[in-house]
Amino acid sequence: MKKTPTLDILLQGHEYRVACAPEEREALIAAATHVDAKMGEIAARTKSSGERLAVMTALNLAHELLVKPAPDAAATEVSETSSASFDSAEFTRRIDSIVARLDAAMGVQEKLF
Repeated sequence: MKKTPTLDILLQGHEYRVACAPEEREALIAAATHVDAKMGEIAARTKSSGERLAVMTALNLAHELLVKPAPDAAATEVSETSSASFDSAEFTRRIDSIVARLDAAMGVQEKLF
């Protein structure tokens, strides 16, 4: 059985082992560095940690990806095709709903300590 190569990455002081093809190693390291930096920014701004920090970071990165202008015509064509079914109002409503549920869940947990 062929073993899938792995790479250990560090995010906010926690080590994660992820499957990674050798040709994707540098890109994954760059992505992990970017995510870790973004998590640090959000943690400092919101005092979030753990799962809430991970979710807030994922939402921020997804938002950046969705609103970032396409760098060239080919990317624009793909972007326009994929965004044709994208409803930004619905996306915003869903993010607000997730944030509200996270706030409610975290509030209950904070009272435990």
